[in-house]
This record gives sequence, structure tokens and C-alpha cells, in this order.
Amino acid sequence: MVKQNPTPYGEKETVILGIDPGTNVLGYGVLKVTAGRPKMEAMGVIDLHRCASPYLKLGRIYERVAGVIDAFLPDELAIEAPFFGKNVQSMLKLGRAQGVAIAAAISRDVPIHEYAPLKIKMAITGNGQASKEQVADMLKRVLHIGEESLVPYLDATDALAAAYCHYLEQTRAARLGHAGGGARSWAEFVRQNQNRVSRPTPTRITPELCKKLSK
Repeated sequence: MVKQNPTPYGEKETVILGIDPGTNVLGYGVLKVTAGRPKMEAMGVIDLHRCASPYLKLGRIYERVAGVIDAFLPDELAIEAPFFGKNVQSMLKLGRAQGVAIAAAISRDVPIHEYAPLKIKMAITGNGQASKEQVADMLKRVLHIGEESLVPYLDATDALAAAYCHYLEQTRAARLGHAGGGARSWAEFVRQNQNRVSRPTPTRITPELCKKLSK
């Protein structure tokens, strides 16, 4: 009998939507996991260049992200966290875009998972400083994406990377839980391993001890 690697997905079909927030171009990628195997379902971008007002951009992001959710019905959302750079204004704008995308997911009852850019790059390429091109190239290999399926913007592959990173993290967590007998927290580990965890001997409070402590 061949031992199967445990995954949190099992035989069910799970759809993960990845989002790469942006104030001019927002990327999205849809990953479908069937019987534990991931496959790129779709990816694209939401072009916001024509929106003159920053508030109209936010409205457009909400509308389009909600539309993508309605079209693909994702079970989970994986979104890239804003990069903490030197430009505070850019960070604030990016944070707003991310918040609106998250709000769209909340309105559709989609669970949200956030990953730092370094975490995503590390999960995909093994290098936290990898370029967008390197991330895209690795995704093409592991997900067998043909050139005809690619879009001109790397924001789309960044979004797909967020979705694939979430898939890898969930699979890794399931394997660790399986290897540890299912313990997913310290409290659960203690409960399952009473004979392996030493407990401190309670200290008896006496008048003599009180005198020592008060000195």
C-alpha cells in the first residue's frame, strides 16, 4: 500500500483566489486544487489607470474583485501584504487597495489569508529576494503554464504566487500535524503527551517563606 502525503484538501475541489494589490494595476490569480493537485484556472489584472480619482479607484477595486469572486467562487483568498518601503504615501495607498480587496472578500464570506512578499517568494523559489520574473518562471514550471496563458503584467503571476504559497503552506501544516500525531498547538500536544511533559512542583507557602520574600 502506497502511503499518501496528507493534504488539507483531500479529494474535494478547492478554489484559491490570489490577489496582488495595486493602485494602478491589481493582479488576480485563481488556483484550483483537485485531489490535492493544484492547477492554474485563470489569471489577469484589473487596470486602474483610467480612474482619475483615488476614491474611484477604490470603488473600482471593490467592484471588480467582488466580480472575480462571483465568477470563480473561491473557497479561500490569499493576498499579498503591503511592502514596507521608504515611501510612506505609496504604502498608505497600497494599504487602502488591499483593504478594499479584503472587504470585497468579507462581503462574500471568503476566508482571508495574508502573506508577506518575502514569504511568497521564499515559498515559490526558495529565495526571498527573487525577482518577479523568477517567480513567474517558477510558476510556469510547477503549474505547467503555457506561454499562451500568460498575461503581459507580472502582477497576475504575483497574485497566482500568493495563491500557490497558500496552497504550499496549508499542505505543509497538514503534513506537520500528521507527523506529530495531529497535535496543532502546545495545549493539544500536552494533552496528548501527559507522560512526556514535566510539571513544576507547587511551592508551599509557609510563614518562614513569607518572611524571606519580604526581606
